[in-house]
Amino acid sequence: MSTGAVFAGIDVSKAYLDVAVRPEEIEWRSSNTDAGAKEVAARLKELDPDLVVLEATGGMEIPVASVLAILDVPVVVVNPRQVRDFAKSTGRLAKTDALDARVLAHFAEAVHPEPRTLPDEQARQLSALLSRRRQLGEMLTAERNRLQSADSTVRRRLKVHIRWLERELSDIDDDLNNAIKESPLWRVKDDILKSVPGIGPIVSITLLSELPELGQLNRKQIAALAGVAPLNRDSGTLAGRRTVWGGRSRVRAALYMAALVASRYNSVIRDFYLRLCAAGKPKKVALTACMRKLLLILNSMVKNKEMWNASNTGTQPS
Repeated sequence: MSTGAVFAGIDVSKAYLDVAVRPEEIEWRSSNTDAGAKEVAARLKELDPDLVVLEATGGMEIPVASVLAILDVPVVVVNPRQVRDFAKSTGRLAKTDALDARVLAHFAEAVHPEPRTLPDEQARQLSALLSRRRQLGEMLTAERNRLQSADSTVRRRLKVHIRWLERELSDIDDDLNNAIKESPLWRVKDDILKSVPGIGPIVSITLLSELPELGQLNRKQIAALAGVAPLNRDSGTLAGRRTVWGGRSRVRAALYMAALVASRYNSVIRDFYLRLCAAGKPKKVALTACMRKLLLILNSMVKNKEMWNASNTGTQPS
């Protein structure tokens, strides 16, 4: 082994886990099963990598990411579009599982997304969920094997138990999926948010923790939830000034700081802010409008899993 930094990429498909390690150019394939995930994690633990990168692939990456995290191997789950853009920038257009693993390892080495370890309690919970998943899988396999040679008097009971085990296994997979997505390992939304000029780590963490509905609601709903939607203050014949109030104060505070920075360094928000000021809007009103516009852009980006692109601000109706 070299004394230099070691980076690994894991391409996850339904049947296989393809692993590539740089700069040693070590590669192998394991089955995408509980046993295969444990084998991959154990071999990578021996290689002592500085970073392991996986793509978010609809939940198939959850078991191996969980095992790696429990073994304290530095691992992050990243946005697939970010990796594809990186591959295009390096001239890699061909696509196979082995090539994708190499691209992920190269991405880990070149971009080096910050790994985050799991807190002890989260690691314990993941370990418990994985153990229970393994137990259910073993029981399900055993019951299906018994069904093949079972007498007709017990076949109905076996089928009932198999259906129950399948439901339990599905529920455990949902719990695992949610546990990973709520953990520091899940970098997809974080990467998307921080790609926007004006959104730093603190704002991103605040939005992820205080506004988990981001990307799941339409424009009006997310603006109202965050407290940046202009609300009527009318009574009888009196038409009051529209103001923003209510919502989640921590989210509003984070958006205010983000809009303040973006009004100087984000071309889309800066142009919008200057246009409002030139139209005679008070600076505070213009900045509040920037907060709402920024939130709508973020909501659309997370919903569509798109990185920042100034030519497509993502504020279309949703």
